[in-house]
Amino acid sequence: MSTIDRSGTFTLGHRTVRRLGYGAMQLAGPGVFGPPKDPAAAVAVLREAVAAGVNHIDTSDFYGPHVTNKLIREALAPYPEDLVIVTKISARRGEDGSWLPALSPAELTAAVHDNLRHLGLDVLEVVNFRSMFGVEGPGEGSIEAPLTVLAELQRQGLIRHLGLSNVNPAQVAEGRRICEIVCVQNHYNVVHRADDGLIDELATAGIPYVPFFPLGGFHPLQSEALAEVAASLDATPMQVALAWLLQRAPNILLIPGTSSLEHLRENLAAADLALPAKALTALDRIARAGAGGPGVDSGAATA
Repeated sequence: MSTIDRSGTFTLGHRTVRRLGYGAMQLAGPGVFGPPKDPAAAVAVLREAVAAGVNHIDTSDFYGPHVTNKLIREALAPYPEDLVIVTKISARRGEDGSWLPALSPAELTAAVHDNLRHLGLDVLEVVNFRSMFGVEGPGEGSIEAPLTVLAELQRQGLIRHLGLSNVNPAQVAEGRRICEIVCVQNHYNVVHRADDGLIDELATAGIPYVPFFPLGGFHPLQSEALAEVAASLDATPMQVALAWLLQRAPNILLIPGTSSLEHLRENLAAADLALPAKALTALDRIARAGAGGPGVDSGAATA
């Protein structure tokens, strides 16, 4: 059994994926804007991830914009049969790199076609609608209008499955009344646990939960307890944070991102790490303390 196989599998749409995947956001330039400094290194990371067994890649055409999707196509097309590429829409980038809502029917439709074109696909396996009501987390509001547009594009055969991102439980329930929702992607990690109840609810329904910023995002998680647990297990803090998520619930699918081959290998090795009860208790104290210190991501960018 290879290392990544030890992470287990779960159903995403009608496909089975390994629970340890890869997020492509960090392959774009600084601030997720513009090209990477070393495009060849970005291609190498993607190819090694898939060679190691990753078959779930998360991306978006507003990363760059267009940068990560073009890199994925360059690195991996023609795509392996078992590879599931998940994208998200509802935003566009300003000339200054700002994140702007793109929620009109025309903008949503154009975004689907942009993803298809830049990835070189005839149909998108999974499209996540990313709610823009909140920046640092879900905001209140109905998602019916934009999700109905995407459901129509799904009926046209451009999208196989739909998911949601940056949403609260009420919006998940609203979405499930409109169409089948095959995954929910929200901010969640060993420090930031606001979605505990939602994860359990989705697990009961057999719906994957995909935490973005599993390692803290643009400001890596920092915690004395996390460092102590890692030292006791001869692991890195980031490996402990990923292993905790894998043990948290069977429906959690991970998409840690990196532009470094060294960090990619470190992340994938987390599948080998089993956290004992003593370590889990120590990590629970992080959440009870409330703040995670300076390592908690501020939500300054759109995932």
